[in-house]
Amino acid sequence: MARCLVTGGAGFIGSHLTDQLLADGHEVLVIDSLLLGKREFVAKEATFHQIDIRELATMKPLFEGIDVVFHLAAEPRLPLSIEDPIGTHDVNVTGTLHVLDLARQAGVKKVIITSSAAVYGDEPLPISEDTVPRPKSPYGMHKHMDEQYARLFHDLYGLATVSLRYFNVYGPRKLANGGYPMVIPVFMQQRKDNQPLTMTGDGEQTRDYVHVSDVVRANILAWQSEVANGDAINIASGVQTSVNDIAMLIGGDTTHVSERKGEVRFMQADITKAKELLGWEPTIELEEGIATLKKEWKL
Repeated sequence: MARCLVTGGAGFIGSHLTDQLLADGHEVLVIDSLLLGKREFVAKEATFHQIDIRELATMKPLFEGIDVVFHLAAEPRLPLSIEDPIGTHDVNVTGTLHVLDLARQAGVKKVIITSSAAVYGDEPLPISEDTVPRPKSPYGMHKHMDEQYARLFHDLYGLATVSLRYFNVYGPRKLANGGYPMVIPVFMQQRKDNQPLTMTGDGEQTRDYVHVSDVVRANILAWQSEVANGDAINIASGVQTSVNDIAMLIGGDTTHVSERKGEVRFMQADITKAKELLGWEPTIELEEGIATLKKEWKL
């Protein structure tokens, strides 16, 4: 049994990860400010602390005796990062630096950093980790800086770190009004409310969708792997799907609004590195995942 600390453990991905760690027999401590997370998402078997990751002194005692840290806490609202680059930097970069340094001081064995496909710009597809990051938003830059800090803490202090670049994660508990509103839950809510599905631009922009259960498995494999040098690894399906295709899978009338600033037009990951280094690949097809969600939403 390991002692695991999950920052952002009341959020969409963090709460699913907490559930799996508990199911595997581990002790789990959860840190979450509840600004975006939901207390009811946290399993009662986990020890919960309502703390903001900017609160360095408050967090420090919780790192003692921890074996692994899964760092998912963030301010993920891309539009907010454009409106408030300094405030969101404080959470996303300074907060990550707090987590890394507390882990270093406490002798934590490994830290799994949550990064994002937002580190990439408009690049030839599929995008591999060898692609030079060219973020189009402060949020993407924050995540790029987090990765650099993770690698630095390995090189400078010997702290084992891995950065996982999530593409578009979907699944249960992903809220339409959550931290980073994604098209699938937004469309689900609109369909449930008998409203037209609102698409930005022409709907031909693509994303690479990966189910939350596959992302949870990637985190655990990253922890158990020998990867420790701060490597960044794409976590995605390797398939691009347009917003129009998502609308067809969910069903309903559609309407169009103008495109948003700072967003990449097309996205598709090369997941070779995840297969080779982690032995990971996705298991849930998008059609299956959406069909299951529609049943949960009673659509």
